[in-house]
Amino acid sequence: MNTCLILIDLQNDYFPGGSMELAGIEAAAANARLLLDEFRKREQPAIHVQHIAARPGATFFLPETNGARINAAVAPREGETTIVKNYPNSFRDTPLLDLLGKREIQNLVICGAMSHMCIDASVRAAFDLGFTCSVAEDACATKNLTFRDKTIHASDVHASFMAALSGMYAKVLSTETLIKKIT
Repeated sequence: MNTCLILIDLQNDYFPGGSMELAGIEAAAANARLLLDEFRKREQPAIHVQHIAARPGATFFLPETNGARINAAVAPREGETTIVKNYPNSFRDTPLLDLLGKREIQNLVICGAMSHMCIDASVRAAFDLGFTCSVAEDACATKNLTFRDKTIHASDVHASFMAALSGMYAKVLSTETLIKKIT
C-alpha cells in the first residue's frame, strides 16, 4: 500500500509545561502513537514534521530548545524521516513533496497540531497536490482562539476545522477507524 503517516508538530512546547500548551494534546499524542505503532508494525513509512520558528518575535519552537523537540511519546526512531519546516504548510519550502514522490506515496494519514493551523494548511496543500488524505481527528489538538473579544473554545475550533476538511479535502476519521482501514 502506498500510504504514509505524517505526524505534524507534536513537539514539547505544545505539551504541559511548554510555551504553547494545547487542549487535549496528551490524548492526541497517545492516539498518534497508536497510528505510529501500527505503521511501524506494518513497515509503512512515517514522516515526522518539526516546526522550527524562523519569524522574528516567535515565542515557541525556538531553534535548539527542548520545546522544539518532538515529544518522546511519538519521537522518531532511527531510520524514520524528520522534515523541518518554518511555515504552517508542511510542503512549503521543505523536501516533503519530493520525498513522497520518490516513495510513490499517494495516500496520507495526517495527525498532529494545531488543528486550525498546520493541520489545516498541510491537508489543504496535500489535497491540492493530488494526494488522498485521511485525518485522524482524535490525534489532533488545538487551543482556544479569540475573535472579536469572544473566546472560541478549543473543542469548537477543532470541530469546526475538522468539519471544514471533511469531505472535500480529507476523510476525517477516528484513530480506531483508521487503524481498522489500514489492517
